[in-house]
Amino acid sequence: MHNTVAYLNKLLKDNDTIVLGLSGGPDSMCLLNIILSLNKKLKVICAHINHGLRKESLKEQEFITEYCQSKNLILETTTFSKKSKDEDYNEQELREKRYNYFAEIISKYHAKYLFTAHHGDDLIETILMRISRGSNLRGYSGFQVKSNKRNLTVIKPLIYMTKDEIANYNQENNIPYVIDQTNLEDNHTRNRYRHKILPFLKEENPDIHLKYIKYSNELDKYVTYVDKQVQKEIKKRYQNKVLNLKGFTKLDNLIQTKIIEYILDDNYYHNLYLVSDIHVNIILDLINNQKPNIKTYLPDNLLVIKSYDSLLFTKEKISNEKYKLELQDDTILPNGRHITKIKDNAKNTNYYIKLNSKELSLPLYIRTRENGDKMIIKNMNTAKKLKDIFIDSKLSKEERDTMPILVDSDNNILWLPGLKKSKFDKSNNEIYDIILWYN
Repeated sequence: MHNTVAYLNKLLKDNDTIVLGLSGGPDSMCLLNIILSLNKKLKVICAHINHGLRKESLKEQEFITEYCQSKNLILETTTFSKKSKDEDYNEQELREKRYNYFAEIISKYHAKYLFTAHHGDDLIETILMRISRGSNLRGYSGFQVKSNKRNLTVIKPLIYMTKDEIANYNQENNIPYVIDQTNLEDNHTRNRYRHKILPFLKEENPDIHLKYIKYSNELDKYVTYVDKQVQKEIKKRYQNKVLNLKGFTKLDNLIQTKIIEYILDDNYYHNLYLVSDIHVNIILDLINNQKPNIKTYLPDNLLVIKSYDSLLFTKEKISNEKYKLELQDDTILPNGRHITKIKDNAKNTNYYIKLNSKELSLPLYIRTRENGDKMIIKNMNTAKKLKDIFIDSKLSKEERDTMPILVDSDNNILWLPGLKKSKFDKSNNEIYDIILWYN
C-alpha cells in the first residue's frame, strides 16, 4: 500500500478533479477510500455503470448510491440496456461504451484523470493470458500505472497492491463492498488464471507482482523507443487504412513487424485479444506473395486486400445465409476463409483440431447453427448450448449466425473453428488421423 499512497501523493495536487470508476466491489471501494484518506483537497466524482447482466446489479447500484450519499460524494450512474431485444453488446462494444461514458463524465466535470481499480494481480493475469494467446510487445507488457486512452489519462494506482493486500486494507478499515459471484467461478479464462496459477506464483514469491511490474516497465521502455522509429514510417506509409508497400520489404524485419502490429492495433483498438502474431505473419506473407492482387480475412470480418503496391484494410459485410458444405481437402467458406486438411501440426490453438475418424461418422460437414445445437467442450463432461457458448464468448448476433460449425454425419458438433474445440479433439500424444486448419 505504501507505493500506492506515495504515487498518489506525488501525482495529485490540491483542487484536482478526478473521476473514479466505482463498481462497488472490494477493489474500487479500496481505491476510493485510499484516495479519500489522502491529505488532499480533491473533487472526487464516482462513476458507476450498471451493465444489467446480473440480477444483483440493481442492488449493487443502490449500495453505491447510499455509500456516496453518506460520504457526500458526487455520483454519476448509467445503465447499459441490451443492444436489441434479442442481442447483447459484445465485449468490444461494451468496452467502447464504457470509455465513451467515462469520457462524457470527464468532460462534464473538466476532470484531470480517470481512476480504475486494476491491481497487481490483474497485471499478472493480463500478462500471462497474453503470453498464452500470443500478442505483440506492447500487449506482453500488460498495462501501466498511467496510460492514455481516447484522450483520457487513465490511472491505475492499485497496480502496486495485491488482491490480498486490498482485502486486508478493507478489513482493517471496515470498508464495505459487494461481491460479484461470477468472479468466484472458473467459467472465464481470467478466473482460472486467478484461482489456479496465481496461488502457485505467490507461494514461490509473495511479492511476485512487483517483479511483473518491473518486467512490464522494462518492456514498455523498449516498446516506446521502437515506436518512435516505427511512427516515422507510419506517417509516410499508412493513411486512410491503406499501407504503401513501396520499399516496404527493404525495411528491417523488426520495423516491418511493428508497422503491421500498429495497423492491427488501429483496426482492433478495443478487442486486441482477437489477434496475435499468427495474424501478423499472415499479413507479412501476403505482402511477400508474388501475386499482385490477393486478399485474406482476419478475425471480426476484417478484409486485407493487396493490390500491387498498396494494402487495404477494410470491414466486409458477410452474408448470414445458412449453408451446409461437405468437408473437402480445402473447403472455402462463405466468409472467405478456408478449412484445410493438413499433414502435421504441433500447435494447440483453436485454429487447429486433430480428430480420430474411427470415433466419427463420416463424411464431415461445415454448417451454420441450428436450433437446439449443443456441444461438449473439450475437458468438460456435459453438453452446453451453442447459444450460451456464443454469449460467453461475447459474439455479436451476426458473428453467431455466420460462425462455421464442423459436424459429423450424426450431427455431433466437433469444432467451432477459431473459438472452441469439442471432446473429440485429440492431443499430440493421442491417436488421430485428421488434422484441420482454419485459415
